[in-house]
Amino acid sequence: MPVIAIDGPAGSGKSTVARAVACRLGVDHLDTGAMYRSVAFAALRAGIDPSDEPSVSALARRLEIVVDDRVLVDGDDATEAIRGPEVSVAVSAVAQVPSVRAELVRRQRAWVTARGGAVVEGRDIGSVVLPDADVKVYLTASDEERARRRAGEPGQPGGAEVAADLARRDRLDSGRSASPLVVADGAVVIDTTGLSVDEVVDAIVVLL
Repeated sequence: MPVIAIDGPAGSGKSTVARAVACRLGVDHLDTGAMYRSVAFAALRAGIDPSDEPSVSALARRLEIVVDDRVLVDGDDATEAIRGPEVSVAVSAVAQVPSVRAELVRRQRAWVTARGGAVVEGRDIGSVVLPDADVKVYLTASDEERARRRAGEPGQPGGAEVAADLARRDRLDSGRSASPLVVADGAVVIDTTGLSVDEVVDAIVVLL
């Protein structure tokens, strides 16, 4: 089975496109962002400051995370909870901890190895997690389009607040020292602004 790495900023269409590509090809799909959100969710639930690196690192190492149709955190269904506004704010701090990233990257690679191939989405898949992927894609979209998409998601605020949050996430994701958001070597950049999901999927599948 092919290994397809899909990266891009928030609101670029990664999750929707990755699921659609996986469905088209009949392979598994992994949302690595849900893993970081799971750690942030667990930290908040345990009363741990997301910026407390030693405590968050220890939590990530012992946490049981299952990302499938539902997201289970230590056996509890956290599918909706990890998309809440508090987790959305906390996840950026968690994702900047190098030891947390190292632990989750280890798990992500093991997940792909166990399946022999998959569609994996995130912010460092083509550059760090799976640099030898068969296909590496970087999705992007205009700021206006990304804000419109995020505002349409359940539990998300609207208007200027969404745009400000996207700008904050972009700044943190691109500026962190551990696995920053970049266009991986050999990645094909696809601007999804104005494209349907099927059109983006077609553009990716033809790369195989």
